[in-house]
Amino acid sequence: MPGLSVSVDAQGRLDVVPEPSAPARAVRCGPVGTAMWLALRRHSGDVGAAARMLASLWGTEPADTLADMDIWVDELRDAGLVRTEP
Repeated sequence: MPGLSVSVDAQGRLDVVPEPSAPARAVRCGPVGTAMWLALRRHSGDVGAAARMLASLWGTEPADTLADMDIWVDELRDAGLVRTEP
């Protein structure tokens, strides 16, 4: 979404903060959420591709990683920070 301020601190925590006029709320993620955000950005929002990359890096099952990412993306969508586009 446009109008977001995104930062990562030294401990790997991600802060996603919308501009004051946006109908969204700020979210803070730990290192796993940070990795998910970076993978999602790297893959232009393609959750499946991001999950496959992370599963490969983490040595986890791709389906499990995708399920976790789907839950996390739903939380970001509920916060108004991401949207689904065709």
